[in-house]
Amino acid sequence: MPVEPRTPAATELPPAEARPSLAWYQKLSAILLILFCLELGCFLLVFPWINEVWNNNFFSSLLRTGYWDSGYFRGGVSGVGVVNLYIAIAEMFRLRRFW
Repeated sequence: MPVEPRTPAATELPPAEARPSLAWYQKLSAILLILFCLELGCFLLVFPWINEVWNNNFFSSLLRTGYWDSGYFRGGVSGVGVVNLYIAIAEMFRLRRFW
């Protein structure tokens, strides 16, 4: 009677040589993406709440209707910053698997 090949169980980890590996340029681009998302996220999280700088920029002169000073608009911009921070943290954990 022929023996059927054994399929690995879902809980078994693949051997180290079977794990995917990234090239150096892929790791470098991931690190640059992480740094960019961290900087942009921190900037967008804090910048709308600094009144002296927020009210005296080019884009505030384009919107004179009151949206610019709205707390909802500032919160939306800060929310985009939080999303960027989340992306940076998720990329950090994703990149950590390949070291």
